[in-house]
Parts: sequence; C-alpha cells; structure tokens
Amino acid sequence: MDYRRGAKGDEVSRIQTRLRELNLYGGPIDGDFGGGTESAVRAFQRAHRLAADAIVGPTTWEALFGAAVPIPIPAIAAKPLVYRNLALTGAFETEAPVPECFAGLAGDFDGQGMSFGALQWNLGQGTLQPLLNSMDRAHPEVVDNIFGPHAGELRAMLSSSHEDQLSWARSIQDGRRFIIAEPWRGLFKTLGRREEFQDIEVDAARQIYQDAVTWCRTYGVKTERAVALMFDIRVQNGSIASTTRAQIERDFAALDPGVDADALEVARLRVIANRRAEAANPRWVEDVRARKLTIANGAGKIHGANYDLESQYGISLRPVVS
Repeated sequence: MDYRRGAKGDEVSRIQTRLRELNLYGGPIDGDFGGGTESAVRAFQRAHRLAADAIVGPTTWEALFGAAVPIPIPAIAAKPLVYRNLALTGAFETEAPVPECFAGLAGDFDGQGMSFGALQWNLGQGTLQPLLNSMDRAHPEVVDNIFGPHAGELRAMLSSSHEDQLSWARSIQDGRRFIIAEPWRGLFKTLGRREEFQDIEVDAARQIYQDAVTWCRTYGVKTERAVALMFDIRVQNGSIASTTRAQIERDFAALDPGVDADALEVARLRVIANRRAEAANPRWVEDVRARKLTIANGAGKIHGANYDLESQYGISLRPVVS
C-alpha cells in the first residue's frame, strides 16, 4: 500500500497535516496528493535519507508517524463495491474527488435547471427530486439543520409543479455562468458531504450497479474492475449496441487464452473499452476511450487528473462476479 500523486482521501489529508507540522508543506489540507504534496514528501525523504521518490510507502509512512502507526488501507476500500463504483464514476462526472464528487453541483447550462450529486441527478428530468424527498422523509432533522431558515423554501419547491421547480432553480443562480448562488451553493454542498445523503445516492445507483453485474456475466468478465467499467458505460453511454457486442466477441476470440487470468481479464476489458469508445459520438470518442481505458488498465489520466483505481478507490482485479 502506498500514497502518491493522484491519491485522494483522508489518508492524504493526514500526510499533508503531518508535513505542515514539519514546516514542509504550505498548501491546503484538501486530501488531494498533487504537486505541492509531492514536493513536500520528496523534501521529507531527502531530510531523512530515504529514497526521494515522492511516494509514501511503508518506510516513509513510518518515518512520518512512527513504527507504532501502520500505513492504513484507504477507508474507501472497506465500502461496498456499489459505493466505490459510484465514487469513481462520480469523480469522472464532476471532476472532483471523494467526498466532493457526491456534492457535485451545476446550474442550468444544459436546460435541466439544476444538477446535483455524483451522477448529476437533475430537476429537469425529474431524477433529483426523489433523492431530495427521500432525504427529507428519512432525515428531516438533518435537512432542517443544514438548510435552516431555507428548509421551508426547499420543501415548497419540491411540492410545486415541474415548471415552478425549474423556475426556482434558475432564480438561485447566475444566469450567465450557471453557477448556483450562495447561500444555496454552500447548503447543497453541505448536504452532499453528509453520509446520510451519500447513502441515498448509493441507493439511487443500485439498479445501475445491477445492470453492470449483469453485463459482466454477459461478456464473461468477473472482477471489481470489470464491474466498474460496465457501471461507467451504463452511466456515460447508456448501453452497448448489438453490433458493438458482435465486434467485442470477435475481438475476444482473437485473444491468447494461454495468458494468466489477470492478463486475460485486462485484455478483455481493453477490448470492451476500445469498442464502446469507437461507437460513441465522433466528437467524444477519445474522451470516452481515455475514461474507459483508465478503468480497464487500472490507472490513467483524465482531464489532467491522475487516477489509480486500487489506491484511490479500492477497485482491483479481485473476482466478484460468478
């Protein structure tokens, strides 16, 4: 287990805090292992005569925190696979790490009034209202605590007509930049960071997850990474056409069956990733390909952000589908 550039989460915040205590890091404690954190880790390693690779592995972790504090497995690794799939695809969709991906917020740039959450559920299509209503039914006290004097307005919006809901959403944002204005921006962001609302988002994504598992069985792929790829296809692309399936199966037949199981799994995932990308709108083919191959390969860079599925999301080549 190690933490390096691209890693995100509470463990990275812990590293940043320790480096700040040592006057080696002056950046934000944001849980995002970027260049500033990397530079500070390298400086720490040089000061302690360690290999200056800017990677916090067991040796560097021990030097930072002492032998009595073992290097932790990322907390996200203990979450159910549906949560990890949602977090990964949510990070792609919102360009924000966990937990901020669960609080992704956008205005009316696409005519949907307002979009919120890891999968950008929205008012226009009627996909966001059920989540907000579920939150209010299950945890009204949390809604009251977060929204305070604005809770009544939120509830009135949810009980109004679809047209009025869209009008309300447009009234609380900058109409030129489609940015939700304060205090609503901060209120919704706070809601998305709450575990109670994240649980509701996960519940809303369960059917997508089940579809992904079904597709894995259809294509004979079995690992966590395979489910993550199918989940992302389901969210970003909707489906896999019968012609694309025929191409995938033809490509599968040309693979070397003599390689080890992990290598064959990755080869199959790469075929699925490439074929689904090639079936996308020509304008977006390479964007889709980069996203899908990042999952198939277990690592990659998308829109300047580095992803490592196992270290950041606990998604590996462990088999999960029978």
